[in-house]
Amino acid sequence: MMLKEVTILEEDVALLDEISDSFQILLYNDDVNTFDWVIECLVKICKHDELQAEQCAMLVHYKGKAVVKNGSLEEMKVICQALCDCELSAVVE
Repeated sequence: MMLKEVTILEEDVALLDEISDSFQILLYNDDVNTFDWVIECLVKICKHDELQAEQCAMLVHYKGKAVVKNGSLEEMKVICQALCDCELSAVVE
């Protein structure tokens, strides 16, 4: 069997760096906030569309937590803080 030579392009390396530096925001269920408020916050802060926000809210409700956003650490810190400022329970991982 003949092995193929693999060429790694700068774009590939940049993509791998981006993926390895990817962080996520976990949103946790609570007994305080309504579905409507959680959905409103996800649309406004995380830039979800209505359907995506509803699905995330349902996952949080039934599973206890859900990943609601992925990205760079700095971006996730800002978004997570905004969610927390709206009295939602969220952390960056």
